[in-house]
Amino acid sequence: MLKGMIFDIKLKGNDKIEKLYAENLPVLFLSLLIDDCITNATDYNARGARYNTSYIQGVGLGSIADILTSIKYNVFDEKKVSMTKLLAALKADFVGYEDLRFDLIYNTPKYGNDDDDENAVKVFEIFFDSIDGKKTPLGATYRINMLPTTSHVYFGSVIGTTADGRKVGVPLSEGISPVQGADSKGPTAVMKSAAKFDHTKTGGTLLNQKFTPAFFENEESISKLGKLIRGYFAMDGHHIHFNVVTAETMKKAQANPEQYRDLIVRVAGYSDYFNDLGIELQNEIIKRTEQDSF
Repeated sequence: MLKGMIFDIKLKGNDKIEKLYAENLPVLFLSLLIDDCITNATDYNARGARYNTSYIQGVGLGSIADILTSIKYNVFDEKKVSMTKLLAALKADFVGYEDLRFDLIYNTPKYGNDDDDENAVKVFEIFFDSIDGKKTPLGATYRINMLPTTSHVYFGSVIGTTADGRKVGVPLSEGISPVQGADSKGPTAVMKSAAKFDHTKTGGTLLNQKFTPAFFENEESISKLGKLIRGYFAMDGHHIHFNVVTAETMKKAQANPEQYRDLIVRVAGYSDYFNDLGIELQNEIIKRTEQDSF
């Protein structure tokens, strides 16, 4: 019931946005190039195209999966902590509950390590089933995407403390990537976790990985990376990209930006100069797990 209400609120909001775009924001040049807009004498934003899809972006899959897993594992399965104590810790942003937070972060199963990953799959399927195939007022079909670019930083800034050990205001996980630093078993495990749900049900997914430059010092490593990518696509993965930079380099760029004006990093579906990113996004990229071998 609550799940349906939440998705209905989101879809009603998108329906209003669709109407605003259709009535107030025509895209004339795009409408010239997209099939059937001219034939239908209808602008692209008014759904004049032959095929019309409206995507709902999923944000924080890794965070949601880890939150649910943490509650199940620590409160119900292992009975390490009561729900009352956990809620008190969240209300206090873990102040006075540092030992509990340590357990939630380091002694609790995490998405991205090729463990069960049951909750990640469940969250994905609930998201898909709640959105896919529904119609907009102008006749477009709703589908899902997992390509939220940088919105995980904003949503993290307005979400309180969570049961995976995340403190208030900290960015959520990005795309379908694990929570920053939660993946500890290497990139192969990350890709196997990410491939457990059906990417073909989406309009796209986004998986980020970070390697140190030292990894690419020989041809064997470059060959291994190629096989890793092909392996991911063989499991029907959709989209993966890489940063090849150390956290130390990015920290130096924060301290002395004038010395790193040419430092470009992969953000989430696009690249940008590190110095041009906001401090929250810089810190989020720095915290991503740094792979140096597999």
